[in-house]
Amino acid sequence: MAAPKKGRRAPAGQGHPGRTLILVLLAMAGLIGGMFYSGTLTPRLGIDLAGGTSFTLQAENMPGKPNAINETNMKTAADIMDRRVNGLGVSETEVQTQGTNHIIVNIPRGTNAKQARQQVGTTAQLGFRPVLTTTVGTKTPEPKPSPSQSGKNAKGKGGAQAGSQQHASSSATPGAKPTTQGRAVTDSLKKAPSAKPTPSGSAKPSTPPAPGGDQIPPALQKRLNALDCSTKQGRAAAGEQAAATKPSDPVVACNTEGTQKYVLGPVGVEGTDVKGAKAVFDSQQGQGWIVQMDFTSDGGKKFADITGKLATKTPPQNQFAIVLDGAVVSDPRVSERLNGGNATISGGFTQQSAQDLGNMLSYGALPLSFKIVDETTVTAALGGEQLHAGLIAGAIGLGLVVIYLVAYYRGLALVALASLCVSAILTYALMTLLGPAIQFALNLPAVCGAIVAIGITADSFIVYFERIRDEIREGRTLRPAVERGWPRARRTILVSDFVSFLAAAVLFIVTVGKVQGFAFTLGLTTLLDVVVVFCFTKPLMTLLARRKFFADGHSWSGLDPKRLGAKPPLRRRRTAPTQTKEA
Repeated sequence: MAAPKKGRRAPAGQGHPGRTLILVLLAMAGLIGGMFYSGTLTPRLGIDLAGGTSFTLQAENMPGKPNAINETNMKTAADIMDRRVNGLGVSETEVQTQGTNHIIVNIPRGTNAKQARQQVGTTAQLGFRPVLTTTVGTKTPEPKPSPSQSGKNAKGKGGAQAGSQQHASSSATPGAKPTTQGRAVTDSLKKAPSAKPTPSGSAKPSTPPAPGGDQIPPALQKRLNALDCSTKQGRAAAGEQAAATKPSDPVVACNTEGTQKYVLGPVGVEGTDVKGAKAVFDSQQGQGWIVQMDFTSDGGKKFADITGKLATKTPPQNQFAIVLDGAVVSDPRVSERLNGGNATISGGFTQQSAQDLGNMLSYGALPLSFKIVDETTVTAALGGEQLHAGLIAGAIGLGLVVIYLVAYYRGLALVALASLCVSAILTYALMTLLGPAIQFALNLPAVCGAIVAIGITADSFIVYFERIRDEIREGRTLRPAVERGWPRARRTILVSDFVSFLAAAVLFIVTVGKVQGFAFTLGLTTLLDVVVVFCFTKPLMTLLARRKFFADGHSWSGLDPKRLGAKPPLRRRRTAPTQTKEA
């Protein structure tokens, strides 16, 4: 027998199978240790298992933009919605596009779903409009002179005109002091009292001049008088009409509380010009919670122009309204031209209202408008029932596989069961760690993918076992059969898993929502199947082939040559030298 050549490497798993098994065990220990280190011991559950709210938004073209619904704008809108909700601290919300004009938003149980829904549902364009005139939010029976009070005085700080004018100047003064941004605007977010403010004797006429000297059109003044912002229906109608108005046209709008109604001029600064905004607590100047805004270069120029014009006017025409979804969310006063591309809004904020306004300013500029066409709420009890049913289905599937393996492969079933346990531990640990890492959520389709993976993984073991048994049928002993059967089984396993992984990848790319959970789980378990078969099943089988129970073909080993119908052992024939007889 020829000696093996120097430098020739032994087949995988044959030279040092014990080391390979140790590496697998160390990897398992590392993943489990990572779970305990991160404090996450269970996978993050999706909406259909943990409970929560899911709603679907349908995209609509904005006025003057008939062909705005496209893949780019849909992705942009979904990204803005996701950042807008995450700005509330709802880090587990899922925002995904579906089809050509729908976006699905999943809000998990335990978060402020109502507030998140308002943030996502508020999807119209954001804009800064100058205030032409303002009055209380109730309906005006007939045209009357509107009091010349600032937005802040009309919301509960008012008195006579002289007093209100003096208050406006004093309130603007601290806002003009240098801040971290270098400029400031004073905001008015106080709620209005139930009683109407007392008009002063020097009230402005019913059609006050707009900036630039233009009069408010009588039709617009009539709409203002007829508008009743104190009712939900009135605010909704005003919001829809304002959202449908072109940015270049004046509008009549309500504030979000319904205490004020406005006539607003054309949009001076669009929401896309806002680079970012955040809520900050001002402890140095004692202004409390403020909102700091940063504009783009173009937005900074526009904002400087509009604030320069407003600063020269008298209340309420020195205010600009921040309009989102057709409603005024804030109406700060301007005391001077604000250059530098940044500004600070202050006055009357709570922490929550400052964060909400900063969030809207940062993520409010959507390229499309949306309406909610479907909303579903899953309770925790229903989610628990679905999870329980999924676990039962998985246990039944696993039990059937175990029964088949034990009945058909006998002792080899131990190898298959050990490999399934390793695969299950790796899958569970990875799903648990992927939750906080990439926000992976285990939903019901993902559970189905894990159940399907049991069959895929067992199929790989069966392929290898059958290759070994084929070699034994050819008359070889177990150890050569294990090594000779591996190359052919390896090719079959790789081709089979590649097809499964390719199907999972295509399904993940072309689908959205919960189906992606199925595809992701199927792809993950397919990759783990390759790792387990190569790094655990094959080395373990190599070690067991050296044990007498398997090597001698015990009747319960699953490798009994008689039961397999093996041929007589293969032997090398030696040719005896021919001898010539002497005559």
